[in-house]
Amino acid sequence: MKSLILVTSPPACGKTYVSKSIAKRLDHVVYLDKDTLIVLSKQIFKVANQEYNRSSDFFEENIRDYEYYAVLDLAFEALEYEDNVLINAPFTREIRDPAYVADLRAKLAKIGARLVIIWVETSPETCHRRMIERNSSRDTWKLEHWDEYISRCNFNMPTDIGEVHVFKNNDGAEFDQSLEDIAKLLN
Repeated sequence: MKSLILVTSPPACGKTYVSKSIAKRLDHVVYLDKDTLIVLSKQIFKVANQEYNRSSDFFEENIRDYEYYAVLDLAFEALEYEDNVLINAPFTREIRDPAYVADLRAKLAKIGARLVIIWVETSPETCHRRMIERNSSRDTWKLEHWDEYISRCNFNMPTDIGEVHVFKNNDGAEFDQSLEDIAKLLN
């Protein structure tokens, strides 16, 4: 059966490293990273004469959801040609919405695919450290307003949406065991 694999969590939990590690363990996979669309988002901020702030009302109203629509459209198209599509993206709101997840599962079932949700579990302290280390412009506002930003993040695994697989990513031993567990699940 074909699979759409969502690797999700708040920013800086290690989704990219985890996602790429999982993708390398699969034989037939298309890897999609929502962050690849950031170049388009930056251009939207620029032409709209808005400060580049991915936590702003402007981003929420004009960009955020469209990035998700685009990456999902790419994923569904890729599933026509490949067995597994892995999306690396927070999906923080979407995977907490049982109706959204049920609708996505139903759409996938129509094309003979299943939804696999992987939640990357990482502590807020580890995320803060990683965000500082990666030194990305997408995190500038978050780091400058850390207390406000982190108060809006939910580090709890989503519930009420069906099966969710946890990938523990606070240290190397957790990572190694989780990678083995997820690889067995997907192969």
